[in-house]
Amino acid sequence: MFLQFVILRFCNQAGRGLLPDETQENVYFFIQILAVFGFVLHGVLHKLLSARARHAVSYAALCVCAVSALILTFTPCDTVLYLVAAGLSVPCIAYAGGAAYIRMTRCGTSGVRVGVCMGAGYSAALLLQYFTQLRFLITPLLAPLTVAASAALGFLFFRLPDEITAGEEENTEKTRPRKLVFAAVTALFMLLFTSYYSGYIHHLQIASGYTEYNVYTWPRLLMIPAVVGFGFAGDIKKGRYLPLATLCVAVVSLLNAALTEVTGAYWLNMCLYYVSLSAAVSYYNLTFWRLAPGTRTPGLWSVAGRVLDSMAVLPSLFVSVASLSPVVILSLNIAALAVVIILTALNGDFNLADQQTKKTEPAAPVTAEDALLCIKERYGLTPSEFKVLRELVLTEDKQVAVAERLSVKIRTVQANVTSIYRKTGVSTRSGLVQLYRDASANK
Repeated sequence: MFLQFVILRFCNQAGRGLLPDETQENVYFFIQILAVFGFVLHGVLHKLLSARARHAVSYAALCVCAVSALILTFTPCDTVLYLVAAGLSVPCIAYAGGAAYIRMTRCGTSGVRVGVCMGAGYSAALLLQYFTQLRFLITPLLAPLTVAASAALGFLFFRLPDEITAGEEENTEKTRPRKLVFAAVTALFMLLFTSYYSGYIHHLQIASGYTEYNVYTWPRLLMIPAVVGFGFAGDIKKGRYLPLATLCVAVVSLLNAALTEVTGAYWLNMCLYYVSLSAAVSYYNLTFWRLAPGTRTPGLWSVAGRVLDSMAVLPSLFVSVASLSPVVILSLNIAALAVVIILTALNGDFNLADQQTKKTEPAAPVTAEDALLCIKERYGLTPSEFKVLRELVLTEDKQVAVAERLSVKIRTVQANVTSIYRKTGVSTRSGLVQLYRDASANK
């Protein structure tokens, strides 16, 4: 996220002093088109290429990002070289972002709390960018940071697989097309709440020469508590409360249009904008990361939210949102909110109590194997973890003996034990035995 924030901020200034203001505003939309191309390209190649080929393309994209970031850092924005570097860097950073998103999807299937990970990543990226690009002042630390971030991301790509394993696929529910459509439409309408104000502020930035109006000021830091809060909400009950939390913020964000021409309301509007943007970003990221593993093309669906984010601003190419009156914008936002409420209701997101009751009804175990299967299904254990669980509960053997009997390495058993403890919430072997006894008693 730090790389995306830094490079996209650079690219938003491409052509400044070289192109007329009207043309420079269109550069912003062209950047979004390039970003869509990069994300979609990753989704397609993830389906077609082998793992080694995918890694090679990802590393190449990161190299281009690192070199482009150096050029953008030390080259004036009113040069052709700056424009070329910006044009190359955007699809490459989007491609690298797609590679990171598919790994977040894969981590979600393994039981990792991706909402907390997302909140931590966004917060760190926002703080780094705020202190290295505050008010468009470039610090000497920015260049090595971008190169280091590219290298670190490449190392993580090497260490973390981007494919869902057979065990994880068994625990993944197939995603119904209706859920994908509802999520896409809801995310798109949520982004419409922010697209008007984003285009409005972008217009004011260029008109003021990035002096009087600047989106990279202190209200942007409000995204940190907002994204962290939505990240925690996304990890509870598989994101059950996330749509409602996002909907509440959408209602408040209607004030963006109402306060646009109110004297002295600029800073309040900026705060509302960033909180509502955090809600939309958190919703589409966590929703599609959760739904993507159950589709035939997880590489495409894992980045669907980010693609919609860029596409939401493209209508401004044909309609100047900055010229529309607040009354018109408010009316459109209210209509979009009504659509979101209807889709949320049709998707069953208001039925919190019924869904929770249905989810916590355990199967009635009869035998020891049934009790173990009940634990496996309840906590989403993989087949290898299930085999280790059986040994831990039904025998008193040490982990070395368990590894020998299962014909696996001791490190594999240790990793499975750690994962079992994390998923079940217990920290000792006796705790697992008690969990097994409780499951056996629920007849």
